Amino acid sequence: MNGGTTPSTGPDLSARYGGRVPLQPHPDRLLPPNPDTRAVARRLFDDVRDLPLISPHGHIDPRLLADDEPFTDPASLLVTPDHYVTRLLHADGVPLHQLGLSDRDGVETAPPREVWRNFCERWHLFLGTASRQWIEAELHDVLGATVQPSAETADELFDELAARLNKPEFRPRALYDSFRIEVLATTDDPADDLRHHRALAADPTWRGRVVPTFRPDAYLDATRADWPQSLDRLASVSGIDTRDYDGLIAALESRREYFRDNGATATDHSAPDAGMEFLDTAEAARLFDRVRAGQADTGEARLLSRHLLGEMARMSSEDGMVMALHPGSRRNHHPDTLRRFGADTGHDIPLQMEFTRALQPMLERFGTNPRFRTVLFTLDETVFSRELAPLAGFYPSVYLGAPWWFLDAPRAMHRFRDAVTETAGFHRNAGFIDDTRGFCSIPARHDTARRVDAAHLAGLVAEHVLTEDDAHRVIRDLNDRQPRTAFRL
Repeated sequence: MNGGTTPSTGPDLSARYGGRVPLQPHPDRLLPPNPDTRAVARRLFDDVRDLPLISPHGHIDPRLLADDEPFTDPASLLVTPDHYVTRLLHADGVPLHQLGLSDRDGVETAPPREVWRNFCERWHLFLGTASRQWIEAELHDVLGATVQPSAETADELFDELAARLNKPEFRPRALYDSFRIEVLATTDDPADDLRHHRALAADPTWRGRVVPTFRPDAYLDATRADWPQSLDRLASVSGIDTRDYDGLIAALESRREYFRDNGATATDHSAPDAGMEFLDTAEAARLFDRVRAGQADTGEARLLSRHLLGEMARMSSEDGMVMALHPGSRRNHHPDTLRRFGADTGHDIPLQMEFTRALQPMLERFGTNPRFRTVLFTLDETVFSRELAPLAGFYPSVYLGAPWWFLDAPRAMHRFRDAVTETAGFHRNAGFIDDTRGFCSIPARHDTARRVDAAHLAGLVAEHVLTEDDAHRVIRDLNDRQPRTAFRL
């Protein structure tokens, strides 16, 4: 955690290029090596490369677009908020405060230029990673950089990009338009007043569409030490007393309605696993009282949490909000990092998952309900073909979420298509999600997904599994029809 900041040894290309290695992403990157198949993939990619972007799940702060303030520097834009970037630099021994994260122990946070140097000196660490694809596209395609980050170019790049970010065409709203984003979903606490969403909706100069997503994890996880305080916060914004079980349910229903009134179409849930319970009201109320009073053991608190997640499914079956499930991560794996730097700082680690038994209580109740819809995500590749594809291949309410987080990488995307398509087809898939906190990575990540899908479909055309006309329809549906349908956009 507190290792030094000397960069590990990497390839020395600077001598070959006089200290300035060109940044030139290849136009055929991620497309098949076989020339005939690559020609098909090019045509498929060209068909969708300029389609509007639909982003039904992500973590961009709506204030960014409501305030429309210029970005200050490349480190604050590309490094500090992106845990895909900071985690790998941290693994090389760079303390997180040297990457711009605030340290609750009072250790001074590095200034942006130093953060940028730490990143540039270790540019070689990203070779072979999906992050390298995105960052290169951000730097070259979005920000116009023409040389690779390195120790030699760090200061030059910093000054060049900082100056560019101060221009009107690089402010958040201008970039939103240039990215061709048609709809952007944020992730929001149920206690949020959604003031920034409302400000955008009321602004006559704003032509975009930014919708909130209801993320109630803090109010459903009764194992959390701060759960009672979360319920008090929910009471203060809903005006409903949450000191009893009925009050909590009423408050959650009220806030869901508020979110729907402000454009939300989906809820989002992260839990250790996909399990749910459906207790009778009296038993749920008894458990609630015991947990609220600090008298319950961990098992009882976990049982109540599973029941509250089941209540979210019940509410979705009534109000039609799509229930996106993102289980399977061991959150905050390193306690000292959590204490010092907070959550979402790169130390969440995937867990093995099980869906078939876990989801049966939910699906036997709501799986064929036409108002209910769920999008299932996983960090465990072993369940793609064994569990998720068969579930989506039967239940009309079930859509397959795109490879997510550690799996939203080119080869993992290919493995996902191989694993699920023969059982569930292409049209039980929810399309691509960028799931990002890095604003400029949105078009880069969609570009990667479109290239991978073009390559995958071109391979099926070459094998005569699909005609090229079929492939064109599929790739357009994956980038337009499927996310609209799955997330009711």
